Amino acid sequence: MWQNFLWVFLGGGFGSVARYSFGLLFSYLGFQKFPFATLLVNLLGSFLIGLFFGYFKEPFGKERLWIVTGFLGGFTTFSAFSYESFILFEKSFFLGLLNVSLNFLGALFLVWIGYKIIS
Repeated sequence: MWQNFLWVFLGGGFGSVARYSFGLLFSYLGFQKFPFATLLVNLLGSFLIGLFFGYFKEPFGKERLWIVTGFLGGFTTFSAFSYESFILFEKSFFLGLLNVSLNFLGALFLVWIGYKIIS
């Protein structure tokens, strides 16, 4: 049982570092007016979660715990998305709505696409 926690812990650490790296990269590239890094991470993470949920049939297998629960749980950024959406809504209702719509609808669509590709 403790090994399951270890897999989630390791995956979450790598996922968080990957998420932080995306943020640094997008900041370095000058994308600061709109949270594109969070959008990309949420969309990519949703697609990958769809793929891996379809691929890993065993819910508590180490691969699924490491990749889906750990890595992708640390990689995707709903809390950052919520905060950035709040800030955008304060500045512009349109940008806030755009951010929420693209993240939510895009993520649902890509989970579905990822799942359909595998199953």
